[in-house]
Amino acid sequence: MSTPSTLVEAFFARTTADADRVALRRKHLGLWEELTFAEYAERVEAVSRALVELGVAPGTPVGLIAENRPEWLFTDLGIIAAGAVTCAIYTTSSPEQIGYILSHCGAKVVVVENEEQLDKLLVVRESHPIDHIVVMDEKGLATFSDPGVRSFDAVLELGRNSDVDLAERRAAIRGDDLAILVYTSGTTGPPKGVMLSHTNIIWACHALKTAAGAFADDEFLSFLPLCHIAERIVTVFHQIVNGSVVSFAEALDTVADNLAEVRPSFLFAVPRIWEKMMNGVELRMREATWFKQRMYAWALEVGREANVCRREGRAPPSAYAAADRLVLLPLRDKLGLDRVRMAATGAAPISPEVVDYFQAIGVPLVEVYGQTESSAVITLNSPGFRAPGKVGEPAEGLELRLAEDGEILAKGPGVMLGYFDEAEATARTVQDGWLHTGDVGELDDEGQLHITDRKKDLIITAGGKNVAPQYIESKLRTSAYVHDAIVIGDGRKFLTALIVLDEDNLIAWAQRERVQFGAYAELAKSPDVLRLIDEEVSAVNKTLTHVEALKRFTILERRLDTDEGELTPTLKVRRKVIAEKYADAIEAMYR
Repeated sequence: MSTPSTLVEAFFARTTADADRVALRRKHLGLWEELTFAEYAERVEAVSRALVELGVAPGTPVGLIAENRPEWLFTDLGIIAAGAVTCAIYTTSSPEQIGYILSHCGAKVVVVENEEQLDKLLVVRESHPIDHIVVMDEKGLATFSDPGVRSFDAVLELGRNSDVDLAERRAAIRGDDLAILVYTSGTTGPPKGVMLSHTNIIWACHALKTAAGAFADDEFLSFLPLCHIAERIVTVFHQIVNGSVVSFAEALDTVADNLAEVRPSFLFAVPRIWEKMMNGVELRMREATWFKQRMYAWALEVGREANVCRREGRAPPSAYAAADRLVLLPLRDKLGLDRVRMAATGAAPISPEVVDYFQAIGVPLVEVYGQTESSAVITLNSPGFRAPGKVGEPAEGLELRLAEDGEILAKGPGVMLGYFDEAEATARTVQDGWLHTGDVGELDDEGQLHITDRKKDLIITAGGKNVAPQYIESKLRTSAYVHDAIVIGDGRKFLTALIVLDEDNLIAWAQRERVQFGAYAELAKSPDVLRLIDEEVSAVNKTLTHVEALKRFTILERRLDTDEGELTPTLKVRRKVIAEKYADAIEAMYR
């Protein structure tokens, strides 16, 4: 297959060459349904023609708000194949956030998943003109009627009956044309629309293939939000450029079950997913029999020894074969990770202990690094058992260097076209072709990159010491009882933390330990819980330097919330909001 210059060429080349192969799977009524590449192409073609019938012009942004499902892909590729631009929005976004993005990019046609998202759009429509709203799932809308709202099935039918000729539109699409708009989290201000071209995305897919390989029988499980550029590159674009099969998890709550069913060969997940998986195993082992606990501890120790041997180019210890056969392989099988040849994590810092754990049980977990502004790719690691903390070498065709203050700069075909309608912000971020990432890092003698932290998040203590809070936070999250942590200390004599508890695991612990409580907020204040978390924090402190160690902590009585403005739609902490909202609790730790 010749190298395509646009995503439209790549998609139709793939669906023609592999017409009868399975492309997508989804669970329906307990059974996995399969869709071939030919059926995939037919639906994308129908959506594409329907959008033209609805008045979508070339280069026009079209909104998309839905969870991971085949219709998301039909819509995304249908928009692009019509010469238009996909503007995907997180389902957790409020009407105000959706209204801002739609007004900013000027989208007049929006495809949404269900009644919940439709309700938001009806609120937005009061102030922002929307010509057409398309709803994928009509559950709960049997009696609803609105001339500006139609079903996804009706759109498919409109496209199938259309005689629109798209040949001229598609022939006019060029590699450097805008393909998708991806809005940033907005941690420090209004979100910005990152403009990515066909060339940007195709380069990222080829860089991924060069580093990790690509096979037609590769299996992917899609569960992270498709609005996230990393998940989108893997689920949508890597598949059409390089070929693979994508299965959709039923929901985030069923990911563990779906992993065991699909048994993917390629798995990308953010650190929180890996942390929860590890903590789940550790908690189950605490309730296992004495014999199972001893066997697990022995196998894990042997696995860690094998890690050291692999990294040093030596043969694993003689006991490894038995440990793998008796304990580690059955554990990987239970987790659905027995077929994984490439496991990757990124988008946030991960504790070295988590990487080491999965490598010890035989999962080749590696770290990668990228940003939305770099088409998700800056550095990549090939599959293997690399030392934690190394996020890889620059992707093929990309230049990397560090500024005087340690900021990571990247230049190459993955760097965005710019921010939509934000010339000044673009000029600050991309200078002479170099993307200023805002991240601080170090390069070792082998050219491997190590990320220190976000430049703006670095803490400078009253004693003038630089501290990376995300590194400490990632270590705290390795505790089964800590859902999130926010380290405080800028301009202070010592570090403290706000702790958000893992409610499910804590309640299970309280029941097991016979700790009396009524409401969850009461449990969070319990002296028994304070002692438990103090032990967890103390264990983390032992792995930190003196200046990094936490002297005090405060337990928050509820999880942080996107609706309260404490988290972005991508669940990143808005540190300024947290500092203002919990100012009294923070000051109390320093009295």
